[in-house]
Parts: sequence; C-alpha cells; structure tokens
Amino acid sequence: MTIEKIYKFLDELSPFELQESWDNSGLLVGELSQEINKIVLSIDVDEELIDSLDNDTLLITHHPIIFTGLKQLEFNKYPANLIQKMIRKNISNIAMHTNFDITHLNDFVVTEVLGYKIEKKDGFIAYIDIDENFDIFLKKTMKDFGLKHTKYVKCSERLKRVAITTGSGCSLMKIIDADCFLTGDIKYHDAMEAKSINLSLIDIGHYESEQFFAKILQRHLKILGLEVIIATSKNPFTYN
Repeated sequence: MTIEKIYKFLDELSPFELQESWDNSGLLVGELSQEINKIVLSIDVDEELIDSLDNDTLLITHHPIIFTGLKQLEFNKYPANLIQKMIRKNISNIAMHTNFDITHLNDFVVTEVLGYKIEKKDGFIAYIDIDENFDIFLKKTMKDFGLKHTKYVKCSERLKRVAITTGSGCSLMKIIDADCFLTGDIKYHDAMEAKSINLSLIDIGHYESEQFFAKILQRHLKILGLEVIIATSKNPFTYN
C-alpha cells in the first residue's frame, strides 16, 4: 500500500487541517508514492527507535520531529541527526499532533482513562461535571495516569467542574471555566496565575497524558490490513 493511501485514510480519520497554525502535522519525511508493508506507532522519534526499525517502515508519531523551520541540516545536531538515519533506512514519517488531540486523544483520556462523560468540548478543552472531594479526585487521577508523584495547586476542597487538556495546555488557562484544570507541563508562574484566579491545577504530565496515542490509532489502522506495531515509547524524564 502506498503512503498516499494511508495518508488519505488518516486525513479522513483526523483531518490535518484541524491542526493549530504553529503545528507541523502531516508527511514530514518520505514521499507519497512509496510502497510500505509495515507501520510503527510512537509518541516521538528517538535514535533507539530508528535503530530498531526495519528499512522501508512508515513511522507515525504524535509529535513532529520537524517542528519549526529548518535553515540547515547539521548531522551532529537534533533533529538532523535523526533525520539522516531515517533517510538512510528509507523510514518515512507522518505526524498527527494537534489534529489528533482535538478529534481523539482528549476524548479517549476522559472517557476511557478517567471514566467520565464529556459534558462540553471547547477546542482542546474537555469538561466533565463531578461532585468530588479534591484530595480523593487527585489520588484517583494519579492512579489512572500511573503517576507516583505530581504537582498540584489546590484552591478548593470540592470540585464541581473539571477541565482537561492533554499534553501542555497552560496557555489555555485564561479561558478555562472550571474549578480545576488537568494538563501537563505546569510551571511555577502557571501555578501563581492559577492561585490568583482560584483555579485548582493537577499536572497529569505531558508524556503520561499522551501515552495512549498509539493504542487509539492502532484500533483504526487495523482496517487497512497492514502490520501495525506499537513501539515502546519512553518518557525522556526519569523521576526519583
């Protein structure tokens, strides 16, 4: 099957036109006419993964390996060092990032990971209505995402409405209409802002909240009849 046919299938599943203007989802390495027999799914591209792949593999990732404009390819620097290896092995790459967040990832996390019904969606933000003690909800959330430790800002004892954005969503904080916001990559100044507007925060991790990407996509790709493998994606951070 050609990459073009797979790309069209992915575009119907989660239209690339839905991606944010700053994003770079789509075909990043390879050509549409290439025939492939195997698809590998991963959150990111790293050297260990590329070394493990067979030649002529299509790698579909959540995060784009080429994010901003490249002015040169210095093969001893990221991401050119990885792109060089990919080209040598004829490994193609399609990224499905913010378009997939909107169409699939946030929904999956709310309904199948946390086990709640989505009451409202506003772009990247999913809202759930609950009536739970903050500490109990925090412990449940940490268990669901496999978090041994996390950062949080507690502004109220009881939660009625919770907003969720997978990945890194603190730039959306000003438009959140909820008692608590679950997202990743929460920084010091985000916490200070949240306290000033009485918004509780729970850091669900960037990797931890997006680790379900491959599992979700594999379900849909099975219809194509190709071999679809989920790579063992690794969190770049180590926690003690």
